[in-house]
Amino acid sequence: MKIALAHDWLNQMGGAENVLERLVELYPGAPVFTTIYGPELMPEAYRRWDIRPTWLNRAPAIHRHHQPYLPLYPAAVASMDFGGYDLILSNKSGFIHGLRHTAQQLHICYCLAPTRYVWDYGNYAAREGFGNWLGWLIGPVIRRLRQWDFEAAQRPSPCPLPTREGESKDASPPLRGGLRGGKGVHHFIAISKDIQARIKKYYGRDSIIIYPPVDTTQFRPLPAGQSPGDFYLVVSRLIPYKRIDLAVQALTRLGRRLIIVGDGRDRARLEALAGPTVEFKGRLPGEAVADLMANCRAFLFPGFEDFGIAPVEAQAAGRPVIAFGRGGALDTVTEGQTGLFFREQSVEALIEAIEQFERLLFDPAAARVNAERFSVERFKRELGDFVAQKWQEFKSQE
Repeated sequence: MKIALAHDWLNQMGGAENVLERLVELYPGAPVFTTIYGPELMPEAYRRWDIRPTWLNRAPAIHRHHQPYLPLYPAAVASMDFGGYDLILSNKSGFIHGLRHTAQQLHICYCLAPTRYVWDYGNYAAREGFGNWLGWLIGPVIRRLRQWDFEAAQRPSPCPLPTREGESKDASPPLRGGLRGGKGVHHFIAISKDIQARIKKYYGRDSIIIYPPVDTTQFRPLPAGQSPGDFYLVVSRLIPYKRIDLAVQALTRLGRRLIIVGDGRDRARLEALAGPTVEFKGRLPGEAVADLMANCRAFLFPGFEDFGIAPVEAQAAGRPVIAFGRGGALDTVTEGQTGLFFREQSVEALIEAIEQFERLLFDPAAARVNAERFSVERFKRELGDFVAQKWQEFKSQE
């Protein structure tokens, strides 16, 4: 079985790239098809991979400013040539699931999220910091992309469409090398219950959940009998949708220590909101972050995330999490055992949760055990087993 990997774009590091790195480990030698690739923006190790970008990679300034080109991504994805591969595993948050393949090729999609640019443009624009300034101009483009995105997510037809007598072909144009291909996803994998629900809502497709990999080996609880510090902790990019402002204001009002690790365009605004008990550390090396994780009183996670790796890392370090009770946090935090939720994204709700937390006791060992449910080894085992099973089922239908 020859496997190809497909990834939306390679010009920045994030959760999608963390998953991709594990896929490359799981399937060594598999090429990585992607729309654009900026080697200077990615880890040096990526230069040893077989990475195959599309024609879109030559667009001016696209490696640092890829958002203006988003309407062109479906065409770039459709131009990818997967001839010679049996199974395509796509790692999707954008348009990569719209890749073309033949009726003899199996396409499994690991869905990080249905395309935000298409289904929630207003929030996506605010999240990326360029606002909704295009207004009515972008509306028709979004509607066309939404239709394309939906069709790309449907299950492929099991057989070619008949044409003239003695001929048969797919409804779509031929791939290079004389192979005919069409869009479609045979199986979806979701990263959380929230994403599973969105796959059903936007695409009408069922999916299974395989949680993303978290390197829990980098984190360790404090030795038995050693008490943590007196500070709360945030580790995050400092951008508006992360809602770090809630933590800054809540801890300022309470007069509790808060350490914030990370940087981003929202830092100046957050510093203006902060009182004397809030400390901004900027970016720190991994060892320093692991030390802060193990020694914090609790980890704060006030944003709404599809999954969220940092809360799992905090639990791997034996510390409880106080999180907004939506999105991936509902999968990763066990309320009352490894942390608490606040149900409204407001300063008052977070303060109430912190005050409740300070009246309770949490077992570091329980947090660690919970975190191990999301280990790298578990991810590779579950995903590898699923891919192998679906390939055998696919071959048996021929």
